[in-house]
Amino acid sequence: MKHRGPDDEGTFVDNHIGIGNVRLRILDLSQSGHQPMFDVSQRYVIVYNGEIYNYIELREALKKKGYQFKSNTDTEVVLNSFIEWGETCLNKFNGMWAFSIYDKMTKNIFIARDRFGIKPVYYYLDENKFVFASVIPAILSILDNKYSLNKQAIFEYLVLNRTDQTDDTFFSEINKLKHGHLIKIHHSKITFVRWYNLEENMNNPFNNSDEFGDTFSSAIKLRLRSDVSVGVCLSGGLDSSSIVSILLNDYNFRNLNTFSAVYGKGQFGDESDFISEFKPSIDNMHFVFPSSRTLFSDIDQFIKAHGEPVLSSSAYAQFKVMELAKDYVTVTLDGQGADEQLAGYHYFFGFYYKDLLIQLRILKFLKEIYKSKNNHIYSGLITFLYFLLPDNLRVRIQISQKGYVKKDFIEQYIPMNQITGNVYGLKTLRGSLVDHFEYKLEHMLKYEDRNSMWFSLESRVPFLDYRLVERTLALSEDMLINDGMTKFILRQAMKGKLPNKIRNRKDKIGFNTPADKWFRSKIFNGFIKDIINEGFFFNNGVLNKKKAFELYSKHLDNKIDISREIWKWINLELWYRTYLVSV
Repeated sequence: MKHRGPDDEGTFVDNHIGIGNVRLRILDLSQSGHQPMFDVSQRYVIVYNGEIYNYIELREALKKKGYQFKSNTDTEVVLNSFIEWGETCLNKFNGMWAFSIYDKMTKNIFIARDRFGIKPVYYYLDENKFVFASVIPAILSILDNKYSLNKQAIFEYLVLNRTDQTDDTFFSEINKLKHGHLIKIHHSKITFVRWYNLEENMNNPFNNSDEFGDTFSSAIKLRLRSDVSVGVCLSGGLDSSSIVSILLNDYNFRNLNTFSAVYGKGQFGDESDFISEFKPSIDNMHFVFPSSRTLFSDIDQFIKAHGEPVLSSSAYAQFKVMELAKDYVTVTLDGQGADEQLAGYHYFFGFYYKDLLIQLRILKFLKEIYKSKNNHIYSGLITFLYFLLPDNLRVRIQISQKGYVKKDFIEQYIPMNQITGNVYGLKTLRGSLVDHFEYKLEHMLKYEDRNSMWFSLESRVPFLDYRLVERTLALSEDMLINDGMTKFILRQAMKGKLPNKIRNRKDKIGFNTPADKWFRSKIFNGFIKDIINEGFFFNNGVLNKKKAFELYSKHLDNKIDISREIWKWINLELWYRTYLVSV
């Protein structure tokens, strides 16, 4: 895990218990921040990954209670907060974290993960040992090749385009600690506890867009606390552009570094027209140019960085942006989480239409249909009808689009599927947003963490400040979707701060790529055909070789675009070769 913490490392062993840490220095760059860190009494020891942004306020509160501090780190604040308040300290933290505290006197171990799953915790458990780490490969390294692939996860990846829905991983023997959960270990008894429930905290909606804007600005300001340089990953979309605009307008952040992936005008995924709106205000704009050649060169490192298969090539675009950023900053701000709380995906229109009909708001329903006619009408109505279908029929529709997956494999793993009910069941708009936080957001946060930490960067996501999330999800649906626009309250809050060309845009791209073109290139042509011919999953009862060749042939002829499926063929095969071929 050295790439996650190249600045320092340490271990602590007490008989059969051992904990270790590799450190990326962000706050208090001195040796005072060394981990494992002990409290003043030497009874408690902590290893910690993340940032508690309100650590200054908590430290002052603890000083008034008599606590002494030997460092300026948030790590020491976390440790003393636990000593003072026990597990309820988690409710006081504003940030992202995964940490473990060991009590040398009682031999108890406490492990906790943040509310939304920004920072990871994986674990292995058998009758002899419990092992936890920030990334899966660290655990694999001590399992003596005694691990196997999780075919249920592979089914959901291939057929339903989903990962990270449960506590399972792509390795049958390894699980993740769910977000908002903690672990208590006492005399070899292990207890899993849910400490945070989002729905129970959605009870104080914003009164207006000004209140939303003030909280959003506060979330960004907190995430500027750092003893190292901070920059922004700027896609050109509404979310990252709003972060940049707040920095410029509210905090006069003039020496800002931004990092963007571009492909050339006219290429799918290129947002240079929107990014250029900031050129008059920002001197330090940096660009990277991902291509079929860079992907072919980077693919092995990308697979190692993630440790599990990835759903979309957009994660590679972010990978390249982080590689660019590492030469200029140590901390980045990113717009992750805005779509899930502000109904940013176009299929949310389907849930909104349903809400309006249930409320018999027929005129509003017709008005929204009209306002959406040039952008979201197809997406909204199709998804609205899709959501009305029973779970099993929604799964069958998904399967019908995946003719390259063998029928026997599908029939074997379909019964255990829970995804279409969890994320795409017949719910209200608010209920669907909550389910996205519970079941869908985490795979995006995982990509964010792996991409940034591979290059020894810390990525911070101000939209996931819990104060913002809880109050936004308590809003009426009209404050989220209105006049044919998603993220309505954010757009209102950004009036006068964000360029209108960006504030009023209705399309959505993000860190996407022209992968369809890449997979038609000569450099990938033979590579993809070899994977179809020789790949493990094409020769072991999972994927249909003949159908895949037919589809790829049509893709090469520009008759269809199956780049998302091709990406999965490549990603799955290379992941298998990297981690399982010698098992």
